[in-house]
Amino acid sequence: MLTKKTVNAFLDELASPSPAPGGGSVAALAGALGGALTTMVCNLTIGKKKYAGVEADMKKIKSEAETLRARFTELVDQDTHAFNKVIEAYGLPKDSDAQKALRLAAIREATKEATLIPLEVMKHCIDAMALAQQVASAGNANSVSDAGVSALMLHAACEGAALNVKINLNSLADSEFVGWKSDEVESLLRTSRMMLEETQSIVGEKMKRD
Repeated sequence: MLTKKTVNAFLDELASPSPAPGGGSVAALAGALGGALTTMVCNLTIGKKKYAGVEADMKKIKSEAETLRARFTELVDQDTHAFNKVIEAYGLPKDSDAQKALRLAAIREATKEATLIPLEVMKHCIDAMALAQQVASAGNANSVSDAGVSALMLHAACEGAALNVKINLNSLADSEFVGWKSDEVESLLRTSRMMLEETQSIVGEKMKRD
């Protein structure tokens, strides 16, 4: 598993000539990093007398952020596995018409799966950004910059995952699937950009005051 490697080992594998792990796994990792930062801000808020009024909220946010972080972490490996399935499908024999048909079907299904994983990353990014925005607003003011970095990482994850969805959609002939998922990507990107702007505005204002 990629996520069981040391940071240096992961980076070495990422930098290798192998196409996987690649941008999709990095996007999922960025999501996990963003989720972890949100949890950190919660931990730095919980138990502080000054923030007793939001402690219950912070505990709830922490639980949700940790659930999302765990899922992002799983998706780091799942993205690489999905891409490897696409490569395997392209390597299937194509000597006869029957083999060609099976190969094309395998490529289509593997590519769809490889599309849905980064799309899932995007959806989780929106949920995680909502949590980052809450901790930026109500969490420990001394860690508001960390909440801002969380939002930045989550938005980067969303944008990166979108690129992976789009490049996979470009290779599919299923116009209905492509149209539906393309619309979904653009909607998620608009939401992510809006949420990032809102969160950074909150962070900027709190840093001026504090």
